[in-house]
Amino acid sequence: MKTLSENRAFGGVQGVYSHMSEVCDCEMTFAVFMPPQAKDGPVPCLWYLSGLTCTHENAMTKAGLQAHAAEFGLAVVFPDTSPRGEGVANDEAYDLGQGAGFYVNATEDPWKPHFQMESYVASELRDLVTESFAVSVHHGITGHSMGGHGALTLAMKYPGHYQSLSAFAPIANPTRSDWGRKQLGAYLGSDESQWAGHDATLMLKEKGWSGDVLIDQGADDQFYDLLKPEALVASLVETRTAHSFRLQNGYDHSYYFVSTFARDHVAWHAERLKG
Repeated sequence: MKTLSENRAFGGVQGVYSHMSEVCDCEMTFAVFMPPQAKDGPVPCLWYLSGLTCTHENAMTKAGLQAHAAEFGLAVVFPDTSPRGEGVANDEAYDLGQGAGFYVNATEDPWKPHFQMESYVASELRDLVTESFAVSVHHGITGHSMGGHGALTLAMKYPGHYQSLSAFAPIANPTRSDWGRKQLGAYLGSDESQWAGHDATLMLKEKGWSGDVLIDQGADDQFYDLLKPEALVASLVETRTAHSFRLQNGYDHSYYFVSTFARDHVAWHAERLKG
């Protein structure tokens, strides 16, 4: 692991690091904020998964999570959204390829050799973070848009990994959305039965989530129809999953929306991870 930068922030340290990923077969960059409480021992860890076109840097600089993480004593991990670099497959469209990994393990060429983001986030990077930083065994996960999709699906697929869950404007029903069908078809092939394990609305009925979940959605989100929050809410109610779904009037899909409600999410995770 290489240290690319470390900066003092809110009494803690915001660092950016890189390493050679075995599962993605390329150099990957990620960021970690360690709160001041980590000086006294391991702290709970919150994973933040970003959305389409983002790198590790977008949420790190725009979401304002560090101040809240320092207040509540949580580490925050910001992975990249896809593999990158020379020789890594890409597409001219913003919503496929580099910057659009969708947190799945691709089974189709040309994506298969590098696009293994599910295993990267849930296993390889998790192991690296727990070995290299003073974090405890208590982990939560959240994310925005494509990252909200990733947070919901990974939490359900790896129930022992995460003890708390939330999302900002997640892509909630990708098998029924243009933000999903295109990408799942490209990465996983044309057999739609293989897509269901990456759709939070469907996974709730198949696997469920044992805890509760917090979801914030902007009522004025310009991508509302692509996100399909109504399908997720119906599935939460049908499966009797404890949840707080908050439709926020006047808010869109931007990081202004995320940063407005970021403290609520950090507090939500802190209560569950530290309680």
